[in-house]
Amino acid sequence: MIAAATRNGHEYLELLLAAGQVGVVVVPVNWHLAVSEILYIIGDSGAKLVVAAAEQARELPLAELPLHRYVIDGAAAGWLPYSQLGAAEPATEPADCRAGGMMLYTSGTTGHPKGVHTALPAADPQAMASFFAAIPRDYGIAAGEGVHLVCSPLYHAASGSHALAFLHAGHTLVIQSRFDAESVLRDIERYRVTTVHLVPTHFHRLLRLPEEERARYDLSSLQAVIHAGAPCPVPIKKQMLDWLGPIIWEYLGSTEGSASRVSPQEWLARPGTVGRPLPGLTVKILGPDGDEAPAGEPGTIYFGYPGRRPSFEYHHDPEKTAASRRGDLVTAGDYGYLDEDGYLFLLDRRTDVIISGGVNIYPAEVEQHLITHPAVRDVAVIGVPDPEWGQRAVAVVQPEPGATTGDELAAELLEYCRKGLASFKCPRRYEFVSDFPRTEAGKVQRRLLRDAYASQEG
Repeated sequence: MIAAATRNGHEYLELLLAAGQVGVVVVPVNWHLAVSEILYIIGDSGAKLVVAAAEQARELPLAELPLHRYVIDGAAAGWLPYSQLGAAEPATEPADCRAGGMMLYTSGTTGHPKGVHTALPAADPQAMASFFAAIPRDYGIAAGEGVHLVCSPLYHAASGSHALAFLHAGHTLVIQSRFDAESVLRDIERYRVTTVHLVPTHFHRLLRLPEEERARYDLSSLQAVIHAGAPCPVPIKKQMLDWLGPIIWEYLGSTEGSASRVSPQEWLARPGTVGRPLPGLTVKILGPDGDEAPAGEPGTIYFGYPGRRPSFEYHHDPEKTAASRRGDLVTAGDYGYLDEDGYLFLLDRRTDVIISGGVNIYPAEVEQHLITHPAVRDVAVIGVPDPEWGQRAVAVVQPEPGATTGDELAAELLEYCRKGLASFKCPRRYEFVSDFPRTEAGKVQRRLLRDAYASQEG
């Protein structure tokens, strides 16, 4: 295995493509992690070779690393330059080509992250390339000429896999080092970008740009805007569709696999859905007792291909692997329901659901309502311990610039919730922050919020 703690750049893709020719597994590492967390992933994965950006390489203790170490964009004591990796190997195609793979580590909610190891079928590299090259067609995008913009971390499963897919389909990749709303619009115009993969937080930030600033850029080259990563508030997605037109596709996926996909036309007919199951895939909603829930009733989302053994395992954790399965179906811990026509609706992650007085409160539903208040820039609803109710909901609000925070705004937000939500869903406590702890992909790190506010309660 090769561990790659690299920044966004061509080197990361080179590693994946090369490993995919010689049967090597690449372990993408979030380089924003603390040194101890990076060391844990490298050690737990059993990687025999590490490639890292210079900033990370200089911080990592050599004694705790494999002997084979290569550094990108700089120098570090005890590391060889990246240009020497494979320099002694012939430039011809390997005699015995074997498909490689990736083992991605989940962010997790408690304890250490878990490696998700996907057992690849007995396929040659060309078969795997054909698999990736077919993905753009799912969004109505043909192979050949096109430009795909990467503005999220490549180490993330969603952005990384879509970058590979469009690369294999013959599209040019434009890779940004980080997401910046205005630079995304600028590069779409400059490079005539045809596709981009985003998350709902990116939608928020794009829509917060002044309207005259958004109107300044020519975005007519866009053919598909693809998003996933978290429940997307219906009003936010409607604003994006009004702005860009019916080119916004959504899917429900995770490190463990993908379950559904929805076209813009289907979503407009059923706002809020994450689509129907992927071709050949079965999706079931199971209750706490393991029985299948009827249409409209929420439960844990399980998915899989009938008669086919699940392809992934949690590295070094057979108990977690077994707990995630029901026969040939698996779950990533998402809660949702199916409507009468088989369309899937995502409610929340199982770990985010708040159980107050025995009743489930889905934070995403409350957040989707609060985000429409003009004083709210972003919001996260979390559960904190309560001696009487077990848990109670707390709304952590990032206000719009210029909004006056305090008891008056808290009371206004409570009244706003009462007008649009059932009483038991309305947070009674409102906290105001300048910004949230986020992943590089822009997702709120809810575990950190829960820990902070649970500590305050204590």
